[in-house]
Amino acid sequence: MAAATLGLLAVIALEVLYKSSADGVGFETWRPVVYAYVLWGVAIGIGQVLTRGEDGQRALFLLPALLFTIAMVIFPTLFGFYIALTDWNLSSFSGRKFNGLDNFWQMLGDPYYRNALFNMVLYVLAVAVEYVIAFGLALLLNAQIRARKFFRVVFLLPLMLSPVAVSWMIGKSLMEYRFGPAATLARHLGWENPAFFSDPIIARIAIMVLDAWTFIPFMMIMLLAGLQAMSREVLEAARVDGANAWQTFWQVTFPLMLPVSVTALILRIIFKLKLADIIITVTSGGPGGATDSVSSFIYREYRDRSNVGYGTMLAMAYLVIIVVFVTWLLKFANRFVRNVN
Repeated sequence: MAAATLGLLAVIALEVLYKSSADGVGFETWRPVVYAYVLWGVAIGIGQVLTRGEDGQRALFLLPALLFTIAMVIFPTLFGFYIALTDWNLSSFSGRKFNGLDNFWQMLGDPYYRNALFNMVLYVLAVAVEYVIAFGLALLLNAQIRARKFFRVVFLLPLMLSPVAVSWMIGKSLMEYRFGPAATLARHLGWENPAFFSDPIIARIAIMVLDAWTFIPFMMIMLLAGLQAMSREVLEAARVDGANAWQTFWQVTFPLMLPVSVTALILRIIFKLKLADIIITVTSGGPGGATDSVSSFIYREYRDRSNVGYGTMLAMAYLVIIVVFVTWLLKFANRFVRNVN
């Protein structure tokens, strides 16, 4: 195990020295590092079995997942932090150059990145409205109405579609400002120039509506499952005690649904933080970056400007923001549900 570890570190050191042009000794590709990593994993597995016996055999089943996580998650993340500290533009002939924290200081002064962060706050706050609509639909589908199974399938259809398909079907077709049915209806209602994506405020609202239409069924199906798992005896007891429909919902149903509601909200917020495909397809961040999310802005930084170093710095900073925010959100949600219960 020690020899394999030293061998892996030696191969990595040679490769790093070669890539940094500090030494002529090394390898042209990272393939020897991959071979050394595989041998290191085999040596670790054999060493666990020989030194720990039966416990080592049980740990051997976890080793492939650990090695995969290191190779596909930890190493790319560390490599990403290194790229974020470089000046690397694919359209430049000078190649990659280390520039320290220059990308970080540029990010702090970038008004378009701050605008994208502000838009993400608005998009995340819109989840509250989506939750209210999803809860209402879940209550409707949980009631004894006609064709209930049919409506359940119909309401789930947007979730079955790709966000890109939704973008083309609604954003590029129905809401097209010249011949789209939505624009034609708006003209008949008195809107002279129904360009949904030319005004910043209307464009943001349109993006929120498109994204909500796609993902409200996701929260609805989770809330519906929670409603169906709720004890009927509790609801019957509330009715026997004289509670009306609103009192039964506010004092019985809603508190009992809090754990499911919190889970649905957290998952929806996590999906919302990755919002990019609808924006890229419909508006490309326009008008003037008004609809940009952080993910779509980073994507355009890579695609339009070929600025790999600066784009990676934006992505790494956003990763840190997401980790901190989601960690705080989970702690707050856990404390909130515990206090309510």
